Amino acid sequence: MTNWLPNLQASDGPLYVRIADQIEQAINTGALASGSKLPPQRNLAYDIGVTIGTVSRAYSMVRERGLVSGEVGRGTYVLGSPDNDDTASGIDPVTARLVGTRATNAPPGKLRFDTTAATDVGQSAIVTDILSAICREQPNEISSYTRNFPAHWLEAGCQWLKRGDWQPAQESIVPTLGAHAAVIAAVSVITAPGDRIVFEHVTYSQVSRGTALLGRQTALVDSDAHGVIPEDFERICVQQHPKLAFLMSGAQNPTLVTMPEERRRTIAAIAKRHNVFLVEDNLYGATADNGIPLLAEIAPERTFLVGGLSKSVAAGVRGGWIACPPHLAQRVRIAHKMVSGGLPFLLAELAARLVLSGMADAIRTKVSEEVSIREAQARRIFEGLDFNSHPRVPFLWLKLPDPWLSGTFRQAAFAEDILIDDEDEFKAGRSEKTFHRVRIGLSSPVDRGEVAAGLMRLRRLLENAPTGYDSPA
Repeated sequence: MTNWLPNLQASDGPLYVRIADQIEQAINTGALASGSKLPPQRNLAYDIGVTIGTVSRAYSMVRERGLVSGEVGRGTYVLGSPDNDDTASGIDPVTARLVGTRATNAPPGKLRFDTTAATDVGQSAIVTDILSAICREQPNEISSYTRNFPAHWLEAGCQWLKRGDWQPAQESIVPTLGAHAAVIAAVSVITAPGDRIVFEHVTYSQVSRGTALLGRQTALVDSDAHGVIPEDFERICVQQHPKLAFLMSGAQNPTLVTMPEERRRTIAAIAKRHNVFLVEDNLYGATADNGIPLLAEIAPERTFLVGGLSKSVAAGVRGGWIACPPHLAQRVRIAHKMVSGGLPFLLAELAARLVLSGMADAIRTKVSEEVSIREAQARRIFEGLDFNSHPRVPFLWLKLPDPWLSGTFRQAAFAEDILIDDEDEFKAGRSEKTFHRVRIGLSSPVDRGEVAAGLMRLRRLLENAPTGYDSPA
């Protein structure tokens, strides 16, 4: 246990915030080494002359910042920082933060319920025809780098991101290498290393891992059945001063929660009050199409709206667009080139032609019809269990019956040759929340018979106690 004490005269503000900031500074400078134990709360409170409640709030704050772990009966331990070398512990800190729990190279013969790419409905024939036309008509563009962004690429983005009577301005559009690259470009423009980004406890965590690789810090916000809780978002804005929040307002991944309009307006108002930018990932929300105004409609001056083709048209095409707040599109375009290496002409032209020809919409309709049938299969097979699903979204969020644990069930499914995602795959940071849920994707299996057979195997597995299965190492 360390004898470290904070210097409360080094900064202003509430005592608990000063203590938390001092702990963070000590971790960053190495004064509190990775793995070291913080002083017991009661001891530290006595030593610096404050109440134990003040120290408790400070320890909670640094835990939320992902800097320490608190274990009942053992104390509070430093997790380290991006500047510290943790290799002596035998654990690669970058790998621990970035990899997650998904199999990066899936063994052959496994049924993949761990992906939500668009279902195969014959897209390849359409893509072949369009690619052939591009190669015939624009051979010089294919043999060179992409230096120009023609107007029809931007028009395609306007059409694809359009919802109801609303659509973004053409000058706000940046074509991207998919939705993920779009988000990272926006993060690179709005934030700097060390800045905090707000994420829900479970979300599309590859964004949080990507931002961690860029040196950004994660602030976790609580959610309920209607999405991000405004009071907790306000608390984080006041205490941690984030620069940006990553949100999925419709058909959130993995919970499938859709934020109602009143909640969206409240979140937008809080963001405006604290000068926080918003990234609205609408990949699944666009498919669910609930008719609720987007955050980008409510707060266009601070919202980046992201969409793409991967979940509803063709993941292999990986076309995407981001609609930016006024005056930021050019900066995002440059940042996207810097972080991605640049947009290939063939990809951007293919994505634009798919959208402008109407073929992207036609494929999306077929994919949605197939997903709806598979979702109905899942509802029948999992009848009586607790799960969230949507007829046009290619996954469900299943609550595991007692005594199953999320990681243990994922391992058990793997032993049955089925790949699924446990809840840890979606945790944006070191969260103490436990959901006892798994996400099951429905779009990857070749046909409905394979879907039904795999789901039935999972149902039988759920009905058996987890005896004989090890928790993940």
